Amino acid sequence: MSDLHQFQVLRGKGISRGARMSDRWQHLQSSKAGQWLRMDLEMDFDEYALACVFSRALEEIEAGQASATEATGLSRAELRDILTRSFPAKLIDAFFPGEASDPELGTEEGLLRELLLSHARHNDPVSARFAKIIARRALRDDHLWQDLGLLEPAELGRLFAMHFPTLAAGNTNNMRWKKYLYRKLCEAEGFSLCAAPSCQECSDFEACFGPETDGGRC
Repeated sequence: MSDLHQFQVLRGKGISRGARMSDRWQHLQSSKAGQWLRMDLEMDFDEYALACVFSRALEEIEAGQASATEATGLSRAELRDILTRSFPAKLIDAFFPGEASDPELGTEEGLLRELLLSHARHNDPVSARFAKIIARRALRDDHLWQDLGLLEPAELGRLFAMHFPTLAAGNTNNMRWKKYLYRKLCEAEGFSLCAAPSCQECSDFEACFGPETDGGRC
């Protein structure tokens, strides 16, 4: 079984064992990091989301498109910590076939990361790591839920509600998440790229609020 297939199996295991139904909407009062993913235990939603992200990342790694750090936005130390805590040891080497440097942070990614971190749960390292992952994966060309390897848009909404609750609360009209993030960046800079008086009167309404089934940076 290939390394990529093993991550896909872990993702599927999380679905079949109820990871998407596991209740992590409330902030955990006690850390369960030591009980993270094992092959014989049920995944919680965070672990399922990470398995999805790493499955997508490994596709890029195996295709020679990116290193582990480039695909995830995480440092080598952060990746090793997550993999050691959460995944079978034999999968760690799949992410480090060679010497990979820590990811370089471009201006766009830096702004996205700063936005996400400003809304992340206070003193929650898991939320901080998801901020880095989302900021990096948002630079890819698909819908954000697809960039993260999730199976449906609703899972992305859950991820935001869990780790970036104040940011999620502002998306009252269910705008596509990538559009929403970039709109928030524009608001923070004091300008808007849209001249329409309201979203409902905008000629590009479907581009922001339509079904997330087509491709493109949205």
